[in-house]
Amino acid sequence: MTDRAADDAALIEQYLAGDVDAFDSLMRAHEDRVFSICLRMLRDREAALDATQETFIAVFRKADRFAGRSAFSTWLYRVAVNTCYDVARRTQRRKTDPLPEGIDPTDPTAGDEFESAEVRPEIEEALDSLPAEFKAAVILSDLEGLSLETVSDALGVPIGTVKSRVFRGRRLLADSLGNLRGDHKSQSEETNA
Repeated sequence: MTDRAADDAALIEQYLAGDVDAFDSLMRAHEDRVFSICLRMLRDREAALDATQETFIAVFRKADRFAGRSAFSTWLYRVAVNTCYDVARRTQRRKTDPLPEGIDPTDPTAGDEFESAEVRPEIEEALDSLPAEFKAAVILSDLEGLSLETVSDALGVPIGTVKSRVFRGRRLLADSLGNLRGDHKSQSEETNA
């Protein structure tokens, strides 16, 4: 068990015993990551802020349901992803403006910052076009850097399903983005040739 997981376990026990300050400590420790997940899933700052708040309200009310079979953070990320699904359904996936510059780091593989900024809207659009289950898996594993095991626990699916969703999500992204730099054909074009 990592230090963070041990701290979380102690804080959740303290909160369940009536120490509300322990919940504040849990929230402060995880609010940035939860907001990041919500922002990447919803692509709208206000909706992400609302989803982050809804996530912590749900956890505050349902903390007694945390069974401890996984790390608290994994359970929290699952609640966050499910909250994002609910928010997206409620808003009927209305189109939003692209994220403002500076929210995420530039693409390190781009030749310069201008090229990175130029490609960003296409990447966001391609990511947003993924089916929800692929999008969640790609965001949690590739953008948030969570392990496949943690993603599996967070999404409540077997690790093989996570691997499949990440692979298929990446493939759909590659097909969608394959022509951005002009020097690559998409995989579907190559297989049809």
